[in-house]
Amino acid sequence: MKLNKFNTLAVIASLVMLLSSHIMAEAAPVIDAKANEAIKNFIKEVKGGEEFLSKVKGFLVFPSVVKGGFVVGGEYGEGVLRIEGESKAYYSITSGSLGFQMGLQQTSYIIAFVSENALNNFVKSNGWEAGVDGAVTVAKWGAGKDISSISFENPIYAFVFGAKGLMYNLTLEGTKFTKIKR
Repeated sequence: MKLNKFNTLAVIASLVMLLSSHIMAEAAPVIDAKANEAIKNFIKEVKGGEEFLSKVKGFLVFPSVVKGGFVVGGEYGEGVLRIEGESKAYYSITSGSLGFQMGLQQTSYIIAFVSENALNNFVKSNGWEAGVDGAVTVAKWGAGKDISSISFENPIYAFVFGAKGLMYNLTLEGTKFTKIKR
């Protein structure tokens, strides 16, 4: 295969994302501290966020997920599963994609398990893929809208907040969640 400028850039972007995933490994206390800060930001940005989180069965907090790409892209972050306010396990989030995309972005994710069944299926799994092992609804809310008053009918909701940078293309389809030891 002959590499042109376009292919070379795509290969370099993929390698940077892959290598950065190993460089970013953090200790559990660091992940917990960053998760606490992300939760505070979520509560500040999302009206009713604190009440909503108190009602769900459990939630994953990924304080810093880096996503980047130019046609070929990827994302990586590390986070923690919180159940009843306690850290239960640590996870990485990874995905790769091919298609119309461009940019670099750092965001925070909270993935809330509304139903006990959805939480149990996630905890029991050995690696879990959004869209394959469970449907994740990316929640959208408007300014001033209180999410605690919304009737959530789906078992899993994802909130993307605190975006820094610009990225065209946002989806969790095909995103892999893997338990990590910390």
